[in-house]
Amino acid sequence: MKTPLLIAAIFFTGLTFAQEKKSDTLQTKKIEEVVLTKQVFKKQSDRFVYDVAASPVTKGNTTFDLLKQTPLLSTTDDKTLKIAGKNNALIYINGRKTNMDAESLTQFLKNTPAENIQKIEVITVPGSEFQVESSDGIINIVLKKKMSDGTNGNMRMSNSQNKYNSSQASFSVNYRKGKLGISANLSGGENIQAQSYILRNGNDFVKNESVGDIDDPNKNLGGYLNFDYQLSDKSNLALSWNSWANKSYGSTVELLNTLKTYNSDGSLDKTDITRSSNLENARNYNNSVNLNYELKTDSLGSKLNMNAAYLIYKRFQNSNNKTIVENPAGVFTQLRQNVLQDIPQIVNNFSGTVDYIQKFKNDFTVSVGGNFNATKTDNDTKNFFNYYDANGNLKNIDPDLNHFIYDEQIYGAYVTFEKKFSDKFSGKVGTRYEITKSLGTSEIPDEPMQKFERNYNNLLPYLSLNYAINDKNNISYAFSSRMRRPSFWELNPVKNILTEDNYTQNNPFVKASSTYNQELTYMFKNSYFLILNHSYFKDVITQVPLQRDIVREGKTYRQLAYIRTNFGDKQEMSAMLGMQKTFFNQYLTTNFNIGVQHNINKGTLNTDPTTGQVFDTYINNRESSSIVIQTNNTIRLDKKKTWFLGVNYFFVDKQQIELGMLKNLMSLDVSIKKNWNDWTFALNVNDVLRTNIVEIEDSQANGTYNYIKNDQFRRGGTFSITYNFGNQKVKKVRDIEGASDAIKSRTR
Repeated sequence: MKTPLLIAAIFFTGLTFAQEKKSDTLQTKKIEEVVLTKQVFKKQSDRFVYDVAASPVTKGNTTFDLLKQTPLLSTTDDKTLKIAGKNNALIYINGRKTNMDAESLTQFLKNTPAENIQKIEVITVPGSEFQVESSDGIINIVLKKKMSDGTNGNMRMSNSQNKYNSSQASFSVNYRKGKLGISANLSGGENIQAQSYILRNGNDFVKNESVGDIDDPNKNLGGYLNFDYQLSDKSNLALSWNSWANKSYGSTVELLNTLKTYNSDGSLDKTDITRSSNLENARNYNNSVNLNYELKTDSLGSKLNMNAAYLIYKRFQNSNNKTIVENPAGVFTQLRQNVLQDIPQIVNNFSGTVDYIQKFKNDFTVSVGGNFNATKTDNDTKNFFNYYDANGNLKNIDPDLNHFIYDEQIYGAYVTFEKKFSDKFSGKVGTRYEITKSLGTSEIPDEPMQKFERNYNNLLPYLSLNYAINDKNNISYAFSSRMRRPSFWELNPVKNILTEDNYTQNNPFVKASSTYNQELTYMFKNSYFLILNHSYFKDVITQVPLQRDIVREGKTYRQLAYIRTNFGDKQEMSAMLGMQKTFFNQYLTTNFNIGVQHNINKGTLNTDPTTGQVFDTYINNRESSSIVIQTNNTIRLDKKKTWFLGVNYFFVDKQQIELGMLKNLMSLDVSIKKNWNDWTFALNVNDVLRTNIVEIEDSQANGTYNYIKNDQFRRGGTFSITYNFGNQKVKKVRDIEGASDAIKSRTR
């Protein structure tokens, strides 16, 4: 059910869930009558730096827990991290992107002790040297530099209870001996992702409602294995392998559909009731290998970094979608329609990157580099539509076959200049030039081969300026231009059936969208902040809900299709005021943010660009303003720093998105944690008030309306036990960026 039914998933990508916490106060020490101060949170050049070694919330936490306490970061689902106003947060370790998929990365962060971390850098507007898309930001985790030989690791087990029970376990180990460093991780788990839906659409004459549940069982197993060898004092060679597998067999959708037609005077004409029953089996595999070479060229920090990577992603998915009506005895057993779908996807990618950083003695840095990606996707889709007559007898079979192959090459080069002019003023300017060449071919039996060719070049400038007015006041500005390429599954022209008259349609004609980001930041005393942000999105890639009347066997039905396409432009403007402080001798650490966001949407569509079918015109030329509030609080309950209570809350006011008006969302989360020697016991209760439920409604001037209510059963509890073993000072030789990382995010 993942691909066709994650309709609600796109709702969250456009939300500005309140950032999170800002700076910590100054830490004070007394050493022989001398008072020293250290800044815990500060602005440096193009990034915010959070010195967690000086923070009171580090002890006993995992890296993920620590990131949730980091200024400007937030999470609303305890799985993904967001940066102030950003759609996504990319994780880097020691300046290099982590080479693992989203699920295994989450487990890695939740099982890495926070004591290993020196500082966390938050880059809200990344420079030209970073391969990011759209308005993505970067979280760079800097590990402590102390190293010693030995072995360490941890084991973690957790059990969660939402609508269903789930469990996870992981084992991580690091080994260091002389010039060789080895790190490995193995994790797995089982869960059932449950959702409920209420879908309504229609007009004054035809109204449709679908109500029901989705149960998606998952089994996951994955991990990584990294070898890093120090060839000399100046060079290193590393080999990394990452793997993740997911099995989802027996995923079900059960919906009851009620169609009502009305006469011109508003009286009810007839009612048609059906059941949609969908059974899906899916499995996917993600494997990547990365070879890295790094050479330090001088004592100032200049270095050469080269990567070569191969990635293969496979997904196999088949489903049996039945539309069932009542038999003469009034029981839902008689078939009206049966759709058999086979939707595989195979992605092969080869990638290479070269980066060189030259540092000069006068605080001047020049960075140059390039990248190459060659990707081929193979999608051999087979659909068979079986139609039945009024007596339930098979009437005809309509095959829908499409073998879609997509080839893409991306060439990129960048140059960045960074200069510290004085202790108060610094700046960074750069540009990235990207060339994209792609060709899609669609083979349909008895039809001429279709070709979809897209070639485009993009110049993506970047600028950031930072000025420290004095010790208490800092102001900075950043601008960047980025692209957002469609994910490979979005290009596959496949139709995913939800009900007889409700489906999603992907689109090989989708082109890359452009994003222009501006951000102005003011900080006071490293504890209070104001962030003004403006983002302009051109040719937004999204799903558009299109409706039309269709006549079948003399009856009028209302069809609803979620069409994947480029849908106009939008703007997001936000102002966020926040505070991050500790009180009562560090017994209370509080992060509080409040802000306002203004969205402007402009888009019009009435035709499916893949099939050419014409629908009622859908228009979203609307604006909305909304309030965003978030606070995270950590309360130390004892002097020994072994008991901690967490109370977190967020509220997002209603706002206009591509699909209509999203109603307000909020969640109250509570946690308690106990540190005991090398053990950590934690209990987290999420969405205590059960208010994190998605509702979207839209009504058009032509009388068409659409309503969605999606409950993902976020209220629940998780109990976890973590054990750290071995020499906790052991660190990896270094963490390696994978050349295929920019491609991985587009496979999901």
